[in-house]
Amino acid sequence: MTSQTNLSPNTKQHPDFNTIKDLTTEETKAVDKLILDELSSDVILINQVGHYIVGNGGKRLRPMLLLLAAKALGPIHNHHLILAAVIEFIHTATLLHDDVVDESELRRGKESANAVWGNAASVLVGDYLYSSAFEMMVRTNNMRVMEILSKTTTAIAEGEVLQLLNCNNPETTEAKYLEVISRKTAILFSAATRLGAVISESSPEIEDNLARYGQHLGIAFQLIDDALDYKATKEELGKNLGDDLAEGKPTLPLIHAIQVGTSEETQIIIDAIKTGDRDAFQEVYNVVQKTQAIAYTEQRAHEEAQKAIDALAILPDSTYKTALIALAEFSVQRNY
Repeated sequence: MTSQTNLSPNTKQHPDFNTIKDLTTEETKAVDKLILDELSSDVILINQVGHYIVGNGGKRLRPMLLLLAAKALGPIHNHHLILAAVIEFIHTATLLHDDVVDESELRRGKESANAVWGNAASVLVGDYLYSSAFEMMVRTNNMRVMEILSKTTTAIAEGEVLQLLNCNNPETTEAKYLEVISRKTAILFSAATRLGAVISESSPEIEDNLARYGQHLGIAFQLIDDALDYKATKEELGKNLGDDLAEGKPTLPLIHAIQVGTSEETQIIIDAIKTGDRDAFQEVYNVVQKTQAIAYTEQRAHEEAQKAIDALAILPDSTYKTALIALAEFSVQRNY
């Protein structure tokens, strides 16, 4: 069975993200309350840092995915809400740790937590959020849930280490890079949609298809992030342009530019990756544009988004299935 939706880079569809969010408004309010309740600690710094990053304008995309997947399969239960909060806590913890590792100064257009409170506080509050997430997931009394999330957090950590190994390495291949983002980013998308099916007691086939949907969606989402680092404005991106380059990250636009550029163009990219030279951004940008590396990255993202949509064919038609399809379309059409 294949999906009736055909997603191409030239599609004219522009899904309304706010309309999709409205489908889970009541559940999201309950999840937000749960998050705030769980952030209530007698250690003031935990409250401050936790509230700062959780309330810092994120899309709440991963919890929304869990809720939409569950609603496509039946009614929402309390355990869905708990796990939506768990997913957001894990995501937030990874952001805190990422910003320390990357020495980032901005997150979603505001000062990053480590820029405000320092690296030590960010790492420790990130650890607190991880611990809280596991404490919360135990409440579901479901070993399958704990198995999925323990494997997910392990894969995320592996992805972080692989990314660190790839930093300043211009010989990183597209396959190696996709392995990094599959573990570091896409695995949490996949866990969210899989858990929606697990708590709804769906068949293994539906569970696996929803997990594939999340995995391909997460890869598409990250690839567009890679492209936006070379085409968005600082205000749209919510971080400084060229941050990936300054961190020596060989993202897909750079990998492709190295593959197809002239020897002179290739050397510009190689030197910039090795040194993490932000001052080389304009030269690198020019090569990325000339080699059509952004178009290539966007094409690869569209392919992943289409695979995500195809995985939904197993679901019965519903408003929530349509919303999941629209999220795949949104992931590759956004400019932020």
